[in-house]
Order: sequence, then structure tokens, then C-alpha cells
Amino acid sequence: MKVKIVSLCSLAIFLFSCQNQAQINTKQKDIIHATPKEIPIENGIAKAYFASGCFWCVEAIYESVRGVSEVINGYSGGHTSNPTYALSNTGRTGHAEAVEVHYNPNIVSFKTLVDVYFGSQNIAQVNGQGPDHGSQYRSIIFYQNDKQKQIIIDKIKHLETKENIKVGAEVYPFQKFWVGEDYHQDYERLHPNHPYIKRISIPRLSKFQSKFPELIKKKKKLN
Repeated sequence: MKVKIVSLCSLAIFLFSCQNQAQINTKQKDIIHATPKEIPIENGIAKAYFASGCFWCVEAIYESVRGVSEVINGYSGGHTSNPTYALSNTGRTGHAEAVEVHYNPNIVSFKTLVDVYFGSQNIAQVNGQGPDHGSQYRSIIFYQNDKQKQIIIDKIKHLETKENIKVGAEVYPFQKFWVGEDYHQDYERLHPNHPYIKRISIPRLSKFQSKFPELIKKKKKLN
């Protein structure tokens, strides 16, 4: 009798888990097929959204690009409200670590930001970047209108047909960006001696900058 009870309980848990996962999958599909939301340009500054592994790394990369005035770390691409770092790390929120890039479109175009995106990651890696694995570290590139979507599609087509690289990044219509915790902002700049920053983030930044020297901000000369 105990065996039967245990078996029935296990079956109930399994069915509940499957139903819950099905609901999550449906919510994610709704997000993927939603109408994108466009963020208006304010005071000459536009915003773009990218997910490409650890947001500490991505923040530092985009902040080094000429025409980018600010980068904010947070979460996007998921089906839950008010995600946190702890919740995102469970992989059940649907969100990925993402960045909000503030940029001057008269200095750097969205197309160039897309080039930076693909030029600063392992393009083929799925559900992670480098040593970071899981859906919360997956690559997602967000578009806000048809023009941006076409730029992304053209870039992916070029990578897959001309350079024979299978692109692992997902393409989502932008819906909402959730700002991350204060202690995650400007992380590489504030914690240059953190083991992860020294071992992973700084080398990734250096590799990107060596590939795109023409895009990097000029360092201010000291008097």
C-alpha cells in the first residue's frame, strides 16, 4: 500500500510539474510573438537592450563604446514581474541578465551596437556565455521596431551564410526592462580585483576592444 501511495504522489508531482512547465512555455511564446514596445528618444539619447551572458561583462563592453553614455544592468525577456538576481538564477523566471544601453544615434547607430553585440561573445553558444550556463545567461537581442528587427535578421543571415557560424542568440520583441540591484551596477569598474572580473570580464573586454579599436572611446589625457 505504501508503495502505491508513493507512486501516486510521484505521479501527481510529475503531472503538476509538466502542467506548470507547459504554462511557462506558453507565457514565453506569448512574449516572443508580442508586439514590440518602442522607447522614445529623449534629449538625443536612445535606448537599446541586449542579453549576452553575465551583465557585468556586457556592461563594461558597451560602456567602452564611443557614443554610449550609460549602461544599466538588469533583467529582460521573461514572463515574471519584478525579477531579482536570486530569482533569475533559478532559471524559472524566463528572464536573462540584460543591459539597457543609452546611446547617441548621431554618434553610434543601432546597427553598430548589433555589431558590438555579436563581436563580443561566443556567437554559437546556447544558454550561456563562457563559464556561465543556464537560461538566465542566454543571449537575447531585443528589437523595438521593424527596422531594428531587419538589421538583426540581416546580421544573423550574414553570420550563418557568409561566415558559416550557427547563431545561438534568440531574437525577442522588446517588452520591458527591469533594473537590477544597485550592487550590480558599474561592477567591473568598482570591483577590478574581483576574481571573476579579473579572470573572465576583463579578458572579454580586452578581446573586444582589440577587435574594434575604431569604436572605443578615447581616454582622456591627464594634465
